[in-house]
Amino acid sequence: MSINDNTFRKLSIIIPAYNEQSTLAEIIQAVRNVDLSLTKEIIIVDDASTDETRQVIEQLPGDNLVRVYHEKNQGKGAALRSGFTQATGDIILIQDADLEYNPAEYPKLLRPILDGKADVVYGSRFVGSEAHRVLYFWHMMGNRFLTLLSNMCTNLNLTDMETCYKVFRREIVRDIVIQENRFGFEPEITAKIARTGCRIYEVGISYSGRTYKEGKKIGIRDGFRALYCILKYRFISR
Repeated sequence: MSINDNTFRKLSIIIPAYNEQSTLAEIIQAVRNVDLSLTKEIIIVDDASTDETRQVIEQLPGDNLVRVYHEKNQGKGAALRSGFTQATGDIILIQDADLEYNPAEYPKLLRPILDGKADVVYGSRFVGSEAHRVLYFWHMMGNRFLTLLSNMCTNLNLTDMETCYKVFRREIVRDIVIQENRFGFEPEITAKIARTGCRIYEVGISYSGRTYKEGKKIGIRDGFRALYCILKYRFISR
């Protein structure tokens, strides 16, 4: 299958958002600026933001834009669960609402699927030679430890299980029920797609991480939850 094969016609981009009024419009414009052969469907899920995020969403123009609003804050996993139910694309891609991940890299992320080599693609911050902002050492070590433990439980050899950029053929995630409401989504979805035996690829991506002062939300509590979820979805929940 070549990259121009029209078997894939639409890309659904799911963007969970919580208090991202300062970056949301910019990331939406960046998504729209990406030149793809696929039609883009953008699904924004506002997870009961307390700032002006909802107003920003309501003012966004354009077709192929789906707006979903949570009345109660539930977490990233819950927002993605809502987004998955709305997605109609042949391929589904997860995009954060901040500016840490660059939509210009969509062609690189999509290529293994469009070429017929992969069913799932992870964008790794730890492979390749793309630009990375230098930030927290222990945050990096935590990510690598969780990825190592996840790999031990799934028998995969990922380098970045916690990455935002995950891309799926729609049929891979269609029947997967997401239980985790917060950042436990990452190890949960990894464990569940590993069980399917599908073809998983990684590509190196750039990363412009935020500081906590700039709005980064994941913390040590989420790290412990991820640790629990790795074990839960390997040994407890099947």
